[in-house]
Amino acid sequence: MNLSKDIKITVVEAAATAATTELVSDVLDMQGWSGVMFIALTGDVTDTSVLTLTVKGNSANSTSSPTPVTQGAATFTAGASNADSKVLMVDIYEPKLRYVFASLTRTTANAVVGGVIAIQYQPNSKPTSQDATVIASAIAAGTAA
Repeated sequence: MNLSKDIKITVVEAAATAATTELVSDVLDMQGWSGVMFIALTGDVTDTSVLTLTVKGNSANSTSSPTPVTQGAATFTAGASNADSKVLMVDIYEPKLRYVFASLTRTTANAVVGGVIAIQYQPNSKPTSQDATVIASAIAAGTAA
């Protein structure tokens, strides 16, 4: 099995410096896909920072209109160093609406974000092509000598 033929990886939100602001990702069209996993990469996260990764759906290719519907969320409150260089993830199988996007809120204290990646999976047709945000990929078989 070759996983890269069964998924599509997209960088939906770039890295962000330390702040307590919300980050809203690009919108993904889920037509032809069964599910999507959003992965938010953390950097240096300050003690007491509350991180919430929320996946929202929309009937339009937009983050605002009509009002997005929450489909899943993961929340973590940071300790002194237990959120540094970690991930938050939300996996949505069979989203309720065609278009999805992620919102990453950083409240109470600063958090650095390394970016947000989306992995769409179980395509209706294969092989899949990767998003333009994937600048290089390789497939290898066997073991190294």
